Amino acid sequence: MKTRTLLFTLAGVCCASAGLVQAAPLSYDMAAMTQEAPAATPVAAPKLQAAMRSLWHGHVVHTREYAMAVHAHDAAKAKAAADAVVANAKQIADAVAGFYGKPAGDQTLQLLAGHWGGVKALTDASAANDSAAEQKAMVDLNANVTAIAKFFSSANPNLPENAVQSLFAAHVAHHASQIQQIMSGNGKDEQATWTAMQVHMNAIADALAGGIAKQFPDKAS
Repeated sequence: MKTRTLLFTLAGVCCASAGLVQAAPLSYDMAAMTQEAPAATPVAAPKLQAAMRSLWHGHVVHTREYAMAVHAHDAAKAKAAADAVVANAKQIADAVAGFYGKPAGDQTLQLLAGHWGGVKALTDASAANDSAAEQKAMVDLNANVTAIAKFFSSANPNLPENAVQSLFAAHVAHHASQIQQIMSGNGKDEQATWTAMQVHMNAIADALAGGIAKQFPDKAS
C-alpha cells in the first residue's frame, strides 16, 4: 500500500476517499476547460470536439483492455489491445498534424508513444508486483506529462502550460488507480474509476478542441 501511495504522490495529484483521483486546482483562468460535466460543453467547433472526444476515449478504452488482458494472462488479447493503443495514437497525431503540420504530428506521436510506454510499463510492473519498476514508470510518465504540456502550450497560446499539465497529471493518476484496481481484482472501485476516466477524457478533448478552435477559427468546424 505504501508503494501505491508513493505512486500517486509522484503523479502530483491527491486521492479522494473513494479511490478516485482529482487534479490540483488550476491557477489560470481555465475552469471552463476542465469542468468534467458528462454533457458536451458548447464549443465553436462541434465536429472537432466530437472527433477529439472519440479519439481520446479510444485511448482509455484500449489501455484498459490491455490491463485486463494482462491480468487475465491472455497474451493474444494483450497484443491486440497494445496494437490498438498505437493505432489510436497515430490517429490523434494525424488530427494534430491537420492543424499544425506533419512535424507537429510526428512530435505528438512521439509524446503519445512515451505516454503509452509508461502506462504499459506500469501495467506490466503492477502485474508482476515489481514496486521498483512501478515507481520508475510513474517517474517516466510524469516527465512525459511535462513534455506534453510544454508542447501543446508552445503550439497554442490558448492552452496554458500548467492547465494542460494538470489535466494530463490527473489522467496519469487515473491510469495508476485503475491499473492497481484491475490487478487487485477490485472491480467495484475500478468501475468508479473507469467512469471518472471517461468523463475526464472529455475534459481533455474539450480543452484541446476549444484551444484549436480559437487559434484556427476559419479552419476548425
